[in-house]
This record gives sequence, structure tokens and C-alpha cells, in this order.
Amino acid sequence: MNNQTRKFFIYTRKSTDTEDRQVRSISDQLAELKELAVKEQIEVVDIFVEKQTAKTPGRPVFNEMLSVSKQMRQVEF
Repeated sequence: MNNQTRKFFIYTRKSTDTEDRQVRSISDQLAELKELAVKEQIEVVDIFVEKQTAKTPGRPVFNEMLSVSKQMRQVEF
């Protein structure tokens, strides 16, 4: 791999429709992903959390993450 450091986001999501549909809470997902990042020496530059009903189309936070990713590729750190 080249000298450029790869940067990563953490993205977690939980439906707000019903609690029993998704077992993993946002805090559980975050804890596991942060632990993995430390273990794998992954640089996490931002964390995105989505809480939205599946009845509403789209994923606004996910789309924001994609937008930020595109902007970051245009700017050198």
C-alpha cells in the first residue's frame, strides 16, 4: 500500500419501527465497531448514527456520509 493513510467511517443504524425487529442497539454496534477499529488499527474519522423508521424512504444519514466521503476525496489531509 502507498504512503496515504486510509480513513474510515463508522455507520450504525437501528430502525425505530419496533424494538424487537433489531436485536443490536446503537450503543452495542458502536462499541463493537470501535473495538474492531482499535484492534485493526483503523483510523476512524467520523461516526454516523441513523435512527429512522423503515416506513420513511431513504437514509439521510447514510447519504450524508457518502457526501462527506466524496468531499474528503477532493481534499488532501
